[in-house]
Amino acid sequence: MTIGELQENGSFNGTYLTAVSMSPKKILKSPLLGFQHHTHQPTFGFTVKWTFTNTITVFTGQCFVDDEGKEVLKTMWLLRLDADSEKHNWNATLVGINIFTRLHSQKE
Repeated sequence: MTIGELQENGSFNGTYLTAVSMSPKKILKSPLLGFQHHTHQPTFGFTVKWTFTNTITVFTGQCFVDDEGKEVLKTMWLLRLDADSEKHNWNATLVGINIFTRLHSQKE
């Protein structure tokens, strides 16, 4: 995941990169949009609109910073599948967790 510059109002955008089961050798990009609070260990939320399927995932969580400045994003997510009818709505939302850490570029 790559997140762009945080705006004054707390908004941000970026790109989510994922290897998906339907294309295991290919990394696919999807846009993300989100908001966070301007605090030392901010809470945040963002939405990913997957480009390869009719699904949406929303993530919410908090960025924790340890005493050495290392950041970790702890999130929970809801992935909404495209149900073909209301009677299939009951199993169209998946729930999970993800933990993200910062990968520094070789320039850093």
